[in-house]
Amino acid sequence: MRDYAKFYIDGMWVDPVNPAWMDLVDPGTEEIHGRLALGGREDVNRAVIAARRAFTAYAGTSVDERKQLLRRILDVFTRRFDEFAEAMRLEMGSPIAFAKKGQAPRVPLHVNVLLDVLEHFSFEEDRGSTRLRYEPVGVCGLITPWNWPVNQVIVKVAPALAAGCTMVLKPSEYSAVSALLIAEVMDEAGVPPGVFNLVNGGGPEVGAAIASHEDIDMVSFTGSTRAGIEVARAAAATVKRVAQELGGKSANILLDDVKLDDAVRRGVSGCFTNSGQSCSIPTRMLVPRKMMAEAASIAAEAAQTYRVGPTDREDTQLGPLVNESQFMRVQDFIRRGIEEGAALVTGGPGRPEGLEKGYFVRPTVFSDVTPDMTVAKEEIFGPVLAIIPYDSDDEAVAIANGTSYGLAAYVQSSNPDRARGLARRLNGGQVHINYPPPDFAAPFGGFGRSGNGREWGEAGLREYLETKAMIGYGAGQ
Repeated sequence: MRDYAKFYIDGMWVDPVNPAWMDLVDPGTEEIHGRLALGGREDVNRAVIAARRAFTAYAGTSVDERKQLLRRILDVFTRRFDEFAEAMRLEMGSPIAFAKKGQAPRVPLHVNVLLDVLEHFSFEEDRGSTRLRYEPVGVCGLITPWNWPVNQVIVKVAPALAAGCTMVLKPSEYSAVSALLIAEVMDEAGVPPGVFNLVNGGGPEVGAAIASHEDIDMVSFTGSTRAGIEVARAAAATVKRVAQELGGKSANILLDDVKLDDAVRRGVSGCFTNSGQSCSIPTRMLVPRKMMAEAASIAAEAAQTYRVGPTDREDTQLGPLVNESQFMRVQDFIRRGIEEGAALVTGGPGRPEGLEKGYFVRPTVFSDVTPDMTVAKEEIFGPVLAIIPYDSDDEAVAIANGTSYGLAAYVQSSNPDRARGLARRLNGGQVHINYPPPDFAAPFGGFGRSGNGREWGEAGLREYLETKAMIGYGAGQ
């Protein structure tokens, strides 16, 4: 068992001012594997002072210097790749195969896209006689969740570095081990002191201190809509920029011309990504009413093939949920689905057979779900699929858009023009047509209660920039 007792502030590993301690639990075994020191407002203030002191010098670095820094970060991360995969397996229950193939590779994918953006991005441009200049927003507070630990950190840290910002990172306390490895990478790569700082702690203590701090110019938050509302409230008094990527309840519309077997199986796979612990995955499958019975049968068969088990086995496809609280929450959603009359076609309450320990959930599929049911409205964050019937394309769009969320949407059709037409009508920051491969240069973010602002690629870089208009700059030339 190991104690994770230090924070990274001003280029040094330092002790918290007045630490509290939290046990770190392996969600696959329910065994304690370490202790994490949690900080508070005093630690945040130390980190902000360091970031503010470093800002002017770092903001003045050239784009080439920042690109070189990102390449060094990438080199160090690549060398330590397996450490990150193992950390995510241990701390949040990612099966080791998915940690290596799905979680950890996100870092080089995002950094390489950002390096490509920097090759062509103009930090100054002329519009008539006005010169537009894009400058770093300042000191940034970055608050990240546990479900995609290194991905969510890098899509904030990397563009902030690329823009010339300095920062204070608060990762989730449930994924702090991989975040501390990120801090080690930053240190080894030669990030200047004070540019990157890390303080561990809970949301009500460290998160609130970051959001309300008068010397932080921007806060970028990823997490639940409920927590995002509190971040925005805390930030309002200082009128800082707030960028948020929040919850989702994404619809996956299967039109009546699809190859149903393939479309349903791929939809189940999407819903079960990361054991269902993702905000943008297709958790509502909308199918023509006449296809409901067949779609439910295919989905049940597909779900039953998933291997749920120990996270250190290479053939495990679904690991545990992150902690006991999340496990109990998902169990409650499954019970409510049954009580409200959804047809349970596979899965259900309890652990999968043969798993006595760990926060494992049975892969679950409900059919004949109506839009007013809880499992159709609430973000569950577990391997639970709700299949909803519809009678027309217009009704499918109405059901898909009939939610307060708007992070992503999906549409499947053998007719690309029909799919494109429907995609234009869906409310979502990303609309995926016919199960496309990921595009890490595409803006990522949501409508409505799924947040504001965008991450990934050029859109992510722009979030960390202020626009200055120098009017008359070109006059008289």
